[in-house]
Amino acid sequence: MRDTDFFRRWMDTATAAVEREADRLTELDSPIGDADHGSNLLRGFMAVRAALAAGEPAVASPGEVLQLAGRTLISTVGGASGPLYGTLLRRTGKELGDAAEVSDDALREALYAGVGAVAQLGGAAPGDKTMLDALVPGVAALGTSYRAAADAAEEGARATVPLQARKGRASYLGERSIGHQDPGATSSALLLNALAEVAEGAA
Repeated sequence: MRDTDFFRRWMDTATAAVEREADRLTELDSPIGDADHGSNLLRGFMAVRAALAAGEPAVASPGEVLQLAGRTLISTVGGASGPLYGTLLRRTGKELGDAAEVSDDALREALYAGVGAVAQLGGAAPGDKTMLDALVPGVAALGTSYRAAADAAEEGARATVPLQARKGRASYLGERSIGHQDPGATSSALLLNALAEVAEGAA
């Protein structure tokens, strides 16, 4: 069972990963986006870290951790990243409800709902060269293990390189979007890798 502290550590580990990789995310975003994915996400996740610290001990359940994180990302991150990441975490947190502890199966089902909400909001599907190319295989692999999920998400992100973008800012470039790794898929893989790191540390 995973408690509130587990989810706090997930968000903190994700923040550290975004700090570490912000320049790379922006570099990936430069040829096919607005060259701000890394800086936007960094601002958002630093705000999440601060919000969770300020909310303690009122944030008393796994669902509340993710809902607060999602609301914070929506309010602080510009562009499409804030609403999409915010929707992912808010919907996942809402699905978890107010339980003090959640099972791995419950988290997987909640993440399925979160990914579905992202797909609905963005009107995208796997193969469109978006964050879904990492999230969909990643969450599907959670049934095997957290590490399998992280690996599948990373593989999904790398697999966006030969794709032509059909959604988002990169889609305006048409064929010129081919040959670049999608920054949203890359940061989504970081999020699932952070989850795996925390799960491995808690095992």
